[in-house]
Amino acid sequence: MRTRKRYLPVAVGLLLLSSLSACSKSADEGPTVPAGPVPEGLEKYYGQQLDWGECRPYATDTMAQQAFGGEGLECARLTVPLSYDEPQGTTITVGLLRKPATAPDDRIGSLVLNPGGPGGSGMVTAAQLSGAVSRTELGKRFDFVGFDPRGVGASEPVIDCLTDAEMDADRADATAMDGVDDVADAERDAKEFAAKCAERTKHGEKMLANLGTRDVVRDMDVLRSALGDEKLTYLGYSYGTRIGTTYAETFPGNVRALLLDGAVDPEQDMLESLVAQAEGFGGTFGKFVEWCVGRDDCALGGDAATAVQKYQDLVRPLLDEPVTLPDGRELSYGDATTATVAALYSKQLWPSLNQGLAALGKGEGTVLMALADMYYERGPDGKYSSTQEGLVAIRCVDDPPVTDPARIEAAQAEYAEKAPFLDAGLPPSSARDACAFWPVEHTSEPHLPDVDGIPPALVVSTTNDPATPYQAGVNLAKALDGRLLTFEGAQHTAFLSAGDTCVDQAGIAYLVDGELPPEGTRCG
Repeated sequence: MRTRKRYLPVAVGLLLLSSLSACSKSADEGPTVPAGPVPEGLEKYYGQQLDWGECRPYATDTMAQQAFGGEGLECARLTVPLSYDEPQGTTITVGLLRKPATAPDDRIGSLVLNPGGPGGSGMVTAAQLSGAVSRTELGKRFDFVGFDPRGVGASEPVIDCLTDAEMDADRADATAMDGVDDVADAERDAKEFAAKCAERTKHGEKMLANLGTRDVVRDMDVLRSALGDEKLTYLGYSYGTRIGTTYAETFPGNVRALLLDGAVDPEQDMLESLVAQAEGFGGTFGKFVEWCVGRDDCALGGDAATAVQKYQDLVRPLLDEPVTLPDGRELSYGDATTATVAALYSKQLWPSLNQGLAALGKGEGTVLMALADMYYERGPDGKYSSTQEGLVAIRCVDDPPVTDPARIEAAQAEYAEKAPFLDAGLPPSSARDACAFWPVEHTSEPHLPDVDGIPPALVVSTTNDPATPYQAGVNLAKALDGRLLTFEGAQHTAFLSAGDTCVDQAGIAYLVDGELPPEGTRCG
């Protein structure tokens, strides 16, 4: 579907850490009484016993299979109501993964993690980070807990919109939208996608109506209680910052600490976020160019002033003639630009991007396809994770749809201006995306969070973050009356992912002791 926009992608850089080895299992009786207040009607969910065991049975895709073999990891399922308005009705489950505290006598509680997306797997990210975390005070003092938000990953049921073959076909469709007929075709595809999500997802429209951030934060409070914590200690990346602020709005008295890294601006709607993100990707592509032109093997030449044109000369021909790969798949224009976007999340991927662009100049597309597959979480077996479908479904229920064709067209033009390397050289389209045809109503509106009374949050923002621009972190820290920590870098998020001792030590001191870094602290 050409119209399925990736407004706020999952933090790919956090999903690239090497998987671990070995696995152990254990059981846990869980708390016998709920920790903290229990909302009326939800008594059977709060304080529930969690049956912790081996993680491998929870792996639903290749990335999870690789991650869940880590030493000491334990998994379980949390039972929650499908609809919190009908707590005695249908139930669903949320997948959980934890690495228990290595110094249990000094244990503070649980540190709950969400990697963003929306729809990213907190279980996978927690597993990938667990080895590094276990060697810090975080690993000693906290159980490190990741969860798959309702509807994605190991949670059940999962959002189901497209088959793996349909996902492949969607990516291969690089047809450019140009003219009234193409807009009509694109909107027909968008309607079909929305309809398939409702038809193929278990519990249909009712599931779609209850899988957004409004419901995820209520699941998190049930989780907090089941973990035995009176108050929540939370680490949220990217879109996970929105989950953190929404939790603080909903349960202000249940917050112990919030570390929010790579902030989503709470006042922006989907189009405003898209345009702001374009500026971020445009700036980070410029940093990539600076790095590249200093190398003898730069695929974009030795002159930064002509690098964008050279990039467009490489990828634009794919609009008409995709590159056929040895396995028979075709690298489309969409896959090539997605590969570029994915590589901009982390400087560690810049050499691979340069290699892939150089190979494209020779008519080869394997490296770029591998980067695109990584972004889409497509395994070697051709199977996809649920992240991309979750991203669309959650955004469509979280935010009001954008239906004004003139606004859509203007935003696309502005996007191309702010991120010229992603300009396909075609007129902007006014086609509405799947959210305009979503079968259920959205559940929230952009707004400044009202979080009076919570402990000061720590917001980490990176100066050249491509996906969540720096200013969004500045705005969020101010809105929360929290503390801003600036990281001078060019990647998406920084805490535990940039290898920066300054950021990591400040974040650990905050989460463990509640100690905020001095005003104006800059790292990197």
